[in-house]
Amino acid sequence: MNLEQLVSAARHGDDDAFYDLMRMHKDKLYKVAYAFFRNEADALDALQEVTCRAYLKLPMLKQPAYVSTWLTRIMIHVCVDEQKRKQRLMASEATSETAVRDDTDTAYLRLEMEDAISRLSGMHRQVIILKYFEDLTIREIAALLGHPEGTIKTWLHKALGALRKDLGKGW
Repeated sequence: MNLEQLVSAARHGDDDAFYDLMRMHKDKLYKVAYAFFRNEADALDALQEVTCRAYLKLPMLKQPAYVSTWLTRIMIHVCVDEQKRKQRLMASEATSETAVRDDTDTAYLRLEMEDAISRLSGMHRQVIILKYFEDLTIREIAALLGHPEGTIKTWLHKALGALRKDLGKGW
């Protein structure tokens, strides 16, 4: 059964087809979630949420050929929603967490970079994650996010500039 037939069967209520569809895309979706959260438990929770949302919204999928893009877009929305929820929770509790840093320079630099990426605005963070953690091209990111390539390039340029400013000239 090809991808479009699988999507069509899932849209018509075939739960096995939906299961096969999600199984085909789970690795890619997990990688996107892990790039956002850097935490296996949160990434798995996000994958579960995407599965639920996709099941409920499957009849709204307009073009079965783009199911991969559609699922990735749902994952990005789930990750952004969860990050916003966590930020609100942290702000309301007004607690500060201290990160445990290893003695090695590379571990420190990685934490510093992840922290700087987490401080970027939503779209800038998404573009950086998709470009450098998921190795997507500008064209693929543009198609995924539904914006022109020029806009993606601008966001990428601004995000990299913000990272350079945040991290200093040593980077």
